[in-house]
Amino acid sequence: MKFGVPLGLVHPAIWRDLAVEADRLGFESVWLPEHLVFATDLSTATYPGTDRPGIKPATPLFDAPAYLCALAAVTSRVRLGTAVYLYGLRHPFVAARAFATLDQISGGRAIVGVGAGWYEGEWIAAGIDFATRGRRLDEAISVSRRLWTEPAVEHRGEFFDFPEVAFEPKPVQERLPVVAGGESKAALRRAAALCDGWISMPQTLDGVRPQLDLLRAYRAEAGRTEPFEITVHAYELSGPDEVAAFEALGVDRLIVRPWRRTGEAAERLAAFAADHGVGA
Repeated sequence: MKFGVPLGLVHPAIWRDLAVEADRLGFESVWLPEHLVFATDLSTATYPGTDRPGIKPATPLFDAPAYLCALAAVTSRVRLGTAVYLYGLRHPFVAARAFATLDQISGGRAIVGVGAGWYEGEWIAAGIDFATRGRRLDEAISVSRRLWTEPAVEHRGEFFDFPEVAFEPKPVQERLPVVAGGESKAALRRAAALCDGWISMPQTLDGVRPQLDLLRAYRAEAGRTEPFEITVHAYELSGPDEVAAFEALGVDRLIVRPWRRTGEAAERLAAFAADHGVGA
């Protein structure tokens, strides 16, 4: 089992230090969340499944690939991912360039975690139709794949249209991994049909089973047999036995949070590493 660390669940002031510690301890990856902008009008900010706003407009927001580039400079092994980046909010030139740069600077350690998004307010603020977000994301992924691998690319699509362009440098990784987040049927189909893996919301063993069953069905439907990586946010792990149970379900990576408060994050991360043989 690979273990990842959710940097977004501690104060940004310790992101650098916690990433360095995760790298030293042998954790496989660190992950940053992402939003482009928050509107002060909360009428479109109700988080799905609740009756409460899912954002606080004054929350500091950072450009995730840029921040991960800074973390790449102070780490040597740990992989650097987004969980998740709103790829469809940007033109593929912008998003593909950001992650190709991260992959170059990190020596091939980037993971492109993408999602269609739930928060309508930032799409309204950016002047982009929220209802098209899924189709925009699908097309942006397809265009980016070509930009990362082909010497010259011309594209005529529903949302993006451009003459032949060159796009250099390419990522270090021969196939820059794209993993899709989300647990709707549309999100699971996107992961199964277009991506190299799927990344869950915070989940339990029992809670994640239906999504894994759907992913397998959708991959069979799409005729896909390539390697596919399952990542689960598992914040409340009970111990090594539960890790083994996740592994038996076919989960490849657990993103774990063995702390409750920012001030204890580094200490609890080290204890988790010792208890679970991280880096052994």
